[in-house]
Amino acid sequence: MRPLFVVEICRRSMLSLICGAGLAAQERKVFLDYTQQELDAAYTQARFAANIRQVQQRYALNSDAARSKLGAPSRYTYGASAVEQLDVFLGAAARRPAPICLFVHGGAWRSDIAKDFAFLAEPFVAAGAHFIIPDFAHVQDVGGDLRELAAQVRRAIIWVFRNAPTLNGDSNRIYVVGHSSGAHLAATAIAANWTQLYSLPRDIIKAGLLVSGMYDLRAPRLSYRSSYVKFDDEVEAELSPQRHIEDIRARLVVSFGSLESPEFQRQSRDFVSKLRAAGKSVEEIVAAQYNHFEILETLANPHGILGAAALRLFGLSAAR
Repeated sequence: MRPLFVVEICRRSMLSLICGAGLAAQERKVFLDYTQQELDAAYTQARFAANIRQVQQRYALNSDAARSKLGAPSRYTYGASAVEQLDVFLGAAARRPAPICLFVHGGAWRSDIAKDFAFLAEPFVAAGAHFIIPDFAHVQDVGGDLRELAAQVRRAIIWVFRNAPTLNGDSNRIYVVGHSSGAHLAATAIAANWTQLYSLPRDIIKAGLLVSGMYDLRAPRLSYRSSYVKFDDEVEAELSPQRHIEDIRARLVVSFGSLESPEFQRQSRDFVSKLRAAGKSVEEIVAAQYNHFEILETLANPHGILGAAALRLFGLSAAR
């Protein structure tokens, strides 16, 4: 039997090795200069927006107020599954086919619903545009398959294109706005080859406003988000809009807040850089002193940072 002091030294040495290995694992870089812990934090919006709950409560309250003013939206089915429905707010005094704006909400691909974003409709409706908000599946409800969410958003756009005449809408003036994970899904639609995939015009989407989104899935795949999204090489390649820039035909505005996660800021800046290098039409807007959730509220104001940008991009005039 070894002396107790020898056993204790061995035990301490083993613990030191284990702790050292644990610290080394924590400090290992998994993406750019991020450790795993840092990358996970970079894709956790609450870390960078302490007022997340208050702002989201405003979304809901202001959506109730918008419905009180505009009336309840018409509700239509655009696909086979129960969730595939959309809210339609018709443009005010639309005497001729109205332009159509479709908004894709965020929620980390796993939360939020269309009704809580009605507050965004008013400036577009007042400017004579139809404002449409689709519901689509939460990724955990489709087995983690992000491709199904992307497909549902595209089906909503196809429904809008084909049903525009019955809404007195202009199928040649379809615009898309997306926020957060919704900006990612909107971008996958904007970067789709519509002719090859659906035998529809390649420029079915004429312009898009992408706010605080993700445009390459490599980093999200390496983050904790892979715990509820089934990423693989095929999904990463297919649903990274930044890798399909050659198929983009729409004029774009890409925006983000200066108080967002540095990783979300990088996502937008890299996307803009790639778009410009490819000669695409893109404007970058940085909203100073806005976080990931506050920035969206400016879309509800025709004179706000995003509201004014959207109306300008879509060729609309703010109602007086």
